Amino acid sequence: MATETIQLNSSTNPTSMMKTFDGQTNKNVPVVNHTFTDEELGLLKGTKLEPLNLSKVVKLLKDPHSAMLYDRHLHILRKILRHYKNGFLMKDLVQVFKILNLCADRVDTQPFYVEPMVELIALCDRPFLNERASDELTFEQISIESISQLAYLMRVPSKEVREQICKTLQNFYTQEETRKQEVQGHKANRLEFNKKVIEESDVAETLIKSLTLLENDLETRITVLKVLQKVSKTSAKNCNKMLNANAAYNLTSRLMDFNDHEGQILFRSTEIIWNLLENGDTSIVANQLNNFECIGQLRDGFLTQLNHGYSHYDRQLRNDLLVVCSLIAEHCPNAPFIETGFCKQLTLLGTFQEVKSYNALVKHLKLGTNHEDFELKKIILNLLVLISRDSSVLPIYTDTRLLLSLFHYVRPSEKETLPREWTPAQLEEIQLHAMSCLVTLSPLLLDDFMLCQGSTRLLLLLEWCVGPENYNGAGNSLHGVGGRGSKKSQMRYCLRIMRAMTATNSDKILQDFVDQGAIGQILGVLDKFWLYGWIKEEIDVCMQTDMLSILSVLCEGEVHRQEIVGQEGVKSLVPYLTVDLGTLQSGLGHHQLLVSAVDCIWAAVVGCQITEDAFLELEGAYHLLDLLENAPSGFRNMILGCLLDLADNPKTSVHINSWRGNRDDTAAHLFCELWRQEEAQMGVSRDDKAGVSDFQKPLMGSLQAERGTIPAPAICPSPAIVDISENIRAKIYALFCKMGFGELAGLTTEDHITLTIIEHYLDFKLGEVWGEIVQELKAEDLRPVTPDREAIEAICRICDDRVQHVRAVQNQLVEAEKQQDSMDEQEYFNEIRDNQRQKEKALKDFEEYITRTSNYSYLREAKWKQESSIDASRIQLKPKAGETQHPTNIKNIGCTTFGGKNVQVHSTPQDITGGPLARYDPLEGTLYPRRTSFTPISELA
Repeated sequence: MATETIQLNSSTNPTSMMKTFDGQTNKNVPVVNHTFTDEELGLLKGTKLEPLNLSKVVKLLKDPHSAMLYDRHLHILRKILRHYKNGFLMKDLVQVFKILNLCADRVDTQPFYVEPMVELIALCDRPFLNERASDELTFEQISIESISQLAYLMRVPSKEVREQICKTLQNFYTQEETRKQEVQGHKANRLEFNKKVIEESDVAETLIKSLTLLENDLETRITVLKVLQKVSKTSAKNCNKMLNANAAYNLTSRLMDFNDHEGQILFRSTEIIWNLLENGDTSIVANQLNNFECIGQLRDGFLTQLNHGYSHYDRQLRNDLLVVCSLIAEHCPNAPFIETGFCKQLTLLGTFQEVKSYNALVKHLKLGTNHEDFELKKIILNLLVLISRDSSVLPIYTDTRLLLSLFHYVRPSEKETLPREWTPAQLEEIQLHAMSCLVTLSPLLLDDFMLCQGSTRLLLLLEWCVGPENYNGAGNSLHGVGGRGSKKSQMRYCLRIMRAMTATNSDKILQDFVDQGAIGQILGVLDKFWLYGWIKEEIDVCMQTDMLSILSVLCEGEVHRQEIVGQEGVKSLVPYLTVDLGTLQSGLGHHQLLVSAVDCIWAAVVGCQITEDAFLELEGAYHLLDLLENAPSGFRNMILGCLLDLADNPKTSVHINSWRGNRDDTAAHLFCELWRQEEAQMGVSRDDKAGVSDFQKPLMGSLQAERGTIPAPAICPSPAIVDISENIRAKIYALFCKMGFGELAGLTTEDHITLTIIEHYLDFKLGEVWGEIVQELKAEDLRPVTPDREAIEAICRICDDRVQHVRAVQNQLVEAEKQQDSMDEQEYFNEIRDNQRQKEKALKDFEEYITRTSNYSYLREAKWKQESSIDASRIQLKPKAGETQHPTNIKNIGCTTFGGKNVQVHSTPQDITGGPLARYDPLEGTLYPRRTSFTPISELA
């Protein structure tokens, strides 16, 4: 505490002694030192706290000699109330709650302790007082234990005490009614500290447990629920502690057991459960509610609010109860909704507006167009979908004709509705919600789907979606995202239902769609998508993906249905193989579209002669190879599988062999490159030339080698067999088998080395399988009989020899490459040498030319050499008698070299002479006279 001091006389020692006039020291005269505190000057605000010695109070109450002095007890308790009217000190909390516990133990025998006890508890709603700034940290644990002790006082069988405890805890946690505290020299705790104390204490758990003591006290029970509602609203710790006390079960199992005409129990219990779901562990809440008692209470509460609630508040509470049931159904698929009869009642409520019912539950029930009733309809449908995970509910759905009521909305949306019906926006939202429910429920109720003529309804709706009629979708709900101002939302869910139904692979469902013309209609829709360029938005990409998937399922393995696709259908499908691969990373679903397109080509085109020929005519094989070269590695397996089945057509090999890639690569080179990349990813042991380096495991990857051979039942495939389907090597081997291993263009030496491995892939795989058999026999400590052992040894020896042979061939290829490189190098050196010799000869010829022009004797010698060469080149024959021999030499010729066929003439450049037409006069048709011009020397100067 700061103080202000005024010193009239000061000395270094306050107790210094003063001397008298006679020189003697007077020890009894002190130095004058006047000190004035803030309190004396009136600068402190607030009241002054005069704490008591509470240990004496505890002793007074506990001492057996003073145990019967009730008047003194009441007097000292009232004195405590007067002294601590602004709150308790944190350092006194231990003594205060000892006093409260002593009073609580005497309430049963001496009821007059109730009044002071209630007043003491009322003082605890104020924040505790700190003397120092560090008191919050120092006495934090004491505060937590004290508040826990306050909650434990709920054991006192006094309504006043329990009511005051609840009120104190609520005020302490929220400080809603806390008066302003100003105490001299003390500071009140912060609200955050109070909340932390409540969260770390056992208050929430204790209040839940105390509900069992309040079975006959409705008013106090409601007060406790108010406190629980406050402490669970934003605190996850409080919610978890309440769940530790089985709060969800304790609150819900007695939801409707009290005569609560105002509905406070139902409302506040539901609100607390909501808080537990939001802030606590949802799965724990659902598990605690997963029993007959809770589901039955929720059902009764819902039906009560449905039949007797007319206000906005009642309808909201009714919907909240259904949402709680939805969360239970989501986390607990086996919740007893069927056993309690709640499921059938919900189904009747969800269908009575579309399907006429005479059940007493819905006979006089009417739902309005207000927001709460609209939400009720959606929540019921959502809950029915969640309950459908239990297959025993399906007969109930069939009896109540749930699917028929949902198909009531599978129709073209109306632009206007009657005044008492849903608004157009609400009707669209209900329509989309019903269709989303059909996506889940229709595959479970196939017979009901056929009875409702579901395929016909869906195809009619699809026709309306792509028709010319204008429709401005509201797009308000989650299901309407991307469809605002159009029919795309309806079309998306229509296609999703069709995809879900075809995914069942039910023959009658697939045949029904085919009979209704689904194949041709979907192909027509795909044409419109490409015509209008609908491929840039996510909803458009998703719809096209669904349509391609539907076609795949409808046409797979059925040649007749593939013929329905025909050439026109192939024209609609081929453009999907030319999708820009840069869009695969856009996040709009183009990667799914590409997968569906390849799968659709595989199922709807490959396998039928007519569609295959049309596909090849449209360069479909080229497009597949382009995708194989440029698409990410995840697409390669599917593309190779499609290409492999297409290769059964003899015409395909010509297309594969004539294809050229981005760098003019051939298909054979591409396949070899993909093989090497796959083995590098698998960690197969190879040398720097891609040759075999591990003779014992020529095909085994690193992961397979680490796992080793583990004995397994005969029905389980071994790792060597599983490897065939896990990578693309088997498909590449099969493609080369159809293309042939010889006369392949565009292969490098590395490709030839890889090709030797591909060619013997089956042999290597056979050896790998036999190796696994041997390892399994050793692991199981089994020895085959002698003939089998000899056969196994022979097979393994043959496989090893095959590996050695392949390695020898690869070595020959490497050696041949080295020899070829050496020959190429020698040819290059020879070319350099010839060029050098040619340069030397040209230089020598020029020197001879200079010599001939400057030395006449050398010129004559050159002429003589020329003539001698000519004579030497002729055949020396003696002329016959009577024949005249004519000389062939031209006399007096000045050329001393042999001329070639071409003559190179060096003349003046045209930029100087002006060219051959420089002197031509086009008007006269004659040449200009030759002019000479000169510049006088004087001008040059």
